[in-house]
Amino acid sequence: MSLIVFVSMTPLGKEESVSKYVARVVDIVDKSGLDYVLTPMGTIVEGEDWDQVMEVLKKGFEALKTDCNRISIVMKIDYRKGRTKGLVSKVRAVEEKVGREIKKAM
Repeated sequence: MSLIVFVSMTPLGKEESVSKYVARVVDIVDKSGLDYVLTPMGTIVEGEDWDQVMEVLKKGFEALKTDCNRISIVMKIDYRKGRTKGLVSKVRAVEEKVGREIKKAM
């Protein structure tokens, strides 16, 4: 099974750039060992089950909560039984239909 979650955690009421706060969450995701892709608008995390992924995201939230009084969180979740490595396979499936490699986040 695969659970893919697009997540964006943004503190409100802080300075214009929030990259130092985003870095806290991304560091936690990176150290978790889960597959992920950082994009300019959020992070996409993939894991084997709900609890595994949500526990990592909860740790990210807890890290922000220490000095952020208001946090906006956006999540989009894709669960699929029997799928593995969806971060890669979903992109490849689209590329096959287009007939070439497509531009990806750098």
